[in-house]
Formats: sequence, structure tokens, C-alpha cells
Amino acid sequence: MKKECTSKLQELTGKNHIVFVRRGNTAILAALKLLKSLRYENVLIQDQGGWLTYSKYIEKLKLNEVKLKTDYGLVSNIKEKDSCLLLTSMAGYFALQDMDNIQKIVKKNKLFLINDASGSIGTEHAKVGDVVFGSFGRWKPLNVEEGAFIATNEKKHYDFLKEFEVDINFEKLHDKLTNLKDKLLFYDMWRNKIINDLSEYDVIHRDKLGINVIVKFSSDSEKEKLIKYCNENNYEFVECPRYIRVLDNAISIEVKRLEL
Repeated sequence: MKKECTSKLQELTGKNHIVFVRRGNTAILAALKLLKSLRYENVLIQDQGGWLTYSKYIEKLKLNEVKLKTDYGLVSNIKEKDSCLLLTSMAGYFALQDMDNIQKIVKKNKLFLINDASGSIGTEHAKVGDVVFGSFGRWKPLNVEEGAFIATNEKKHYDFLKEFEVDINFEKLHDKLTNLKDKLLFYDMWRNKIINDLSEYDVIHRDKLGINVIVKFSSDSEKEKLIKYCNENNYEFVECPRYIRVLDNAISIEVKRLEL
């Protein structure tokens, strides 16, 4: 079953080499260790819409962190050169990046791109990067509740990363991969419904493709109405400001926690 999972992830990432690791954080740490072995020093990350352990592992490996100013997690203007760009290709699980533009910047500025595709897997956005990784953890599109993958086209990168490889539940992963398209359609249906329900509110990046729905509030009254809406419809939510979503007063409706 591992062979079938590998083949499917090669298709989804557009990469020749796939490594399976213990968890998403392992994939982040392994990718950054690879980066350090390639003698990069600076790591560019989003100022919001990223993941909690980016900064932790950058500091642990004694690399230099540079936070990019974004439009609620979306990267558009990068001036730094000869650095690594580590980003979520679906910012905060709620908005896909403009990966075509990012790819042009990466090429122009000679950046090494590490793409966290945990949320974007199943889209073309998950195919961009020198290294692509994704978590199979709880509440992810590929919800195996364990493990992660790292993908690359470079044999020398694969040789470095395979030192982190472990076996995971490949039968369950195969089932999740088989049903990924249906899962993404399911997310899309609920996201559209929620956005329509909340048409009078300020939904961040409402016109972008994503999974979660993040709604700004400007008063305690608006906040309570949004929470009431979530409770009445059994939608789990988290309150922002929150780095892994947005750094503004908002309610993130966690569509990714809904089960197909």
C-alpha cells in the first residue's frame, strides 16, 4: 500500500521523491535541517497565517527569521534574495496564495521555496516548491491522525530527507487519498454556504479559494452574534488574533474540522 500512496502523492505534488515522516512538525524540522545543510541562513515566513513551530525550529537551528508583511497571510512582495521562503500555500487554511506570482519572485530572487501544502493538497498550489510537505494530522484534508510527507525532485535532497523516514498507516492514508477530491468538494460546499449566510459581514479573502471562513468583527455585539451563529449550526471556531489564522479581531469558523 505504501507504493500506491507514494504514487498518488507524486501525482498530487508533481515531485519524483516522497518521504513519509512521523508528523507534520517532523517534516518542518527536516526541511529546515536540509536548508541549513545547503548553507542558507535567512528564512522568510508570513507575519500571519503560518504555523506555530516555524519560528521555534528556525530559532532551534540558529537560522535567521524574517517575517514578511502580508495581506492577512497572503504574500505578494518579497525583496529579500538568496534566502529560503517557508510558507503555507493555503494561508491559515482559508486562502490560497498566488503561487504563480510567488514562483516568479522565487526564481528572480534566487529563493529556496519550502511549501507547506497541508491545506492546499489536491490543488495545483501543492506542486510549487523545491520542497513540498504536508501533514496527515487531525483536521487536515488528509486526516490520518498521524504522519506527514515530504516531496522533492532533487535526488540529493531526497537522500538527506529519507533519514527521517518512518512507516505510517498506509491503508488509512490510501483511503484518505482516494476520497480527497470528495473531501475538498465537501469543504467547498460548506464554505460557500457559510459565506452566503454571513454576506453582511466582513469575510477576509471571501473571493479566494480556501477551507475555513474567517470573519472580522468590530464590536462585542458582532462577536457574540458570530459565536451564536456558530453554536446554533454546530460549527467549531477559534477566536483571533491568532498567528496561525489572522492577527485581527475575527472569528475563524473551522470548516476543516467538519467530517465528510
